Amino acid sequence: MVRFLKRLGFLFKFHKSIPFIVDFFRSTQVKGITKFLYVGLIIGYIALPFDLIPDFLYIFGIVDDITVATFILQLMVKAAPESLKEKHHFK
Repeated sequence: MVRFLKRLGFLFKFHKSIPFIVDFFRSTQVKGITKFLYVGLIIGYIALPFDLIPDFLYIFGIVDDITVATFILQLMVKAAPESLKEKHHFK
């Protein structure tokens, strides 16, 4: 339950994560293969027609998409160098 609440809080702060995402992909400290992996995950999730919960179940379908996006962003934060985490206050 605590993990769910953290993800929910993270979701409401998503707009603050956009500068982090830009810096993550511009950073020379992050390996190119790591950047490629995250781009692949994002594009793959958007491009594949399969969802955990179908989008025709309006609220639940959207929540599942947001949860996956949040999960990918949290993985990016874990993979980021410490200097980037400190700059964007993800410590």
